[in-house]
Amino acid sequence: MQNISLINLSYSLLPLIIVGYFYYKYTGNKSEILYSTFRMISQLLIIGYFLVYIFENKNYILGLGILIFMLLVSSIIIMRNTKNKSFKHYGIILFSSFFSSLINLILVLYFVLELKSYEPSIIIPIAGMIFANTMNSISICIERYEKEILTSSFIKARESSFKASMIPQINSLLAVGLVSLPGMMTGQILSGVDPLIAVRYQIMIMIMLLSTAGLSKIIYFILFEKLFYKD
Repeated sequence: MQNISLINLSYSLLPLIIVGYFYYKYTGNKSEILYSTFRMISQLLIIGYFLVYIFENKNYILGLGILIFMLLVSSIIIMRNTKNKSFKHYGIILFSSFFSSLINLILVLYFVLELKSYEPSIIIPIAGMIFANTMNSISICIERYEKEILTSSFIKARESSFKASMIPQINSLLAVGLVSLPGMMTGQILSGVDPLIAVRYQIMIMIMLLSTAGLSKIIYFILFEKLFYKD
């Protein structure tokens, strides 16, 4: 795959400058786009060097620690957008993310890919995709639920928020191959993988992301109802 020089990479920032200007104009916040972009670049550069070390040194204890860290951080980010910031609510979010992710990770790694040993270059990226997708999905769900519950019953609010939070994943399934070529599939094709093999991997990823998103919210609402709604 062709290497991207830093100068060429900087060209991608040009449209972002326009977005940053209008974000400030419309919201009055002049630092959020700049801060989030700087943080994204810094985090990716740091993790890039870190991953080289992790992939070369197959220490499963280190890998487990990284997965736990990713899960904890994703759960904290979900809490950032919720009104209920209690420790009990965080526990529900953490368990929902953990259990739904664990089910799909086991299925994908040991039954679909049939891994026989610890492979950090496979496990960590797949887990990262699952955690990020779960984080976004639960965040949307909770935010919608907290608005709906003000004017609706628990059941109505749950139904509305669950459906709304599934829209991005369902739209992705409907659009793939017709509107877009997803990131993993595109990356594999650019790196020279047979498109038919790339398609199988992408099917695996999209099923994994949809099912993890759904399972995490099902678990979340079961626990939330038991621990909060009936209090």
